[in-house]
Amino acid sequence: MAAGTSTDAGTEEAALGYEEARDELIEVVRRLEAGGTSLEESLALWERGEELAKVCRRRLEGARARLDASLAAERAAEADEEEEEDE
Repeated sequence: MAAGTSTDAGTEEAALGYEEARDELIEVVRRLEAGGTSLEESLALWERGEELAKVCRRRLEGARARLDASLAAERAAEADEEEEEDE
C-alpha cells in the first residue's frame, strides 16, 4: 500500500454521502456474487465493501442522532409551553 493511502481513503469516505456509499456497496456485492474475479481482486472488493458499510453505518448513526436531538428539543419546547400554560 502506498503512503497516504489510508488518509486518502478516509478523506474519500468522509466525502461520500449515504446514497453514494450504499450504491457502490450494492455494486461491490453484485460483483462478488457474480464471481469470476481473482482471489486478490475479490479480497480488494471485500475490503472496499467493509469500508463502504462503515460509511453507511456512520451516516445512519449520524442521522439517528440528529433526529433524536430534534425530537428531544421538540419535547422540551412542548414541556416549557405546558408549564407556561399551568402558571
